[in-house]
Amino acid sequence: MTILQKIVKNKRKEVLNQKQLFPYNYLEKSIFFKNKNNSLVKMLKKSKSGIIAEHKRSSPSKKVINNNVSINKAIEGYDKAGVSGISILTDQKFFSGSLKDLKESRSLTRLPILRKDFIIDIYQIVEAKASGADVILLIAAILSKKEIMVFSDFAKRLNLEVLLEIHNIKELKKSLSPSIDIIGVNNRDLKTFEVDIDISKKLADQIPKDFIKISESGINKPSSVIELQKYGYKGFLVGESFMKTNDPGKSANKFIKKIENEN
Repeated sequence: MTILQKIVKNKRKEVLNQKQLFPYNYLEKSIFFKNKNNSLVKMLKKSKSGIIAEHKRSSPSKKVINNNVSINKAIEGYDKAGVSGISILTDQKFFSGSLKDLKESRSLTRLPILRKDFIIDIYQIVEAKASGADVILLIAAILSKKEIMVFSDFAKRLNLEVLLEIHNIKELKKSLSPSIDIIGVNNRDLKTFEVDIDISKKLADQIPKDFIKISESGINKPSSVIELQKYGYKGFLVGESFMKTNDPGKSANKFIKKIENEN
């Protein structure tokens, strides 16, 4: 069983438990349901750097990345750094994240927030809205074509933007839907966890121009961003490069300034 399969198997159990603890009618009473959406698409379109900074304490491939920096310090630092959006890992078992992190982040910034998790049920989309997210992630590698369509359509009804993550042309072709806002190319193979930034370059021309393109994983140098911008990418998800330092916000600020000075 691959790491991805283990994550999805655990997620199904987790969602079942959450549904019993916090049913739909409980989630729908959240004050966040009245929130106006903060558009990641709009932010990326006007940004010179397109950096989406991630809060990630650990991962299956890197183990512990940073358990010392508080969520408050990281998010406030990212906000001041001038990032286009913030990604919050909410998977607890494999990434040491939580919905509490997402809710706390919402109270600290008006920047667009992506709930980054392994969504396999509509319930998680309602959870995302109830916790203050503006964007949800759908991973093509774990969803059928029908699920992608149903989940993305449902997200739009909740005024959430949808980031679809792909890793190859097969995933792209099965996934395109009018209710998708952003296509994210993950340079990390979720089955082997190997990273190759050339994946983004190879898939760039295959993604229809109707969609905003972002590149994810393995982006640890400003020069990589500048190079990928030439392939039409408007956004870049960066987590480990910032989170492995003592001050993620300061690291993000330096990273962004280097990009802006080159553009």
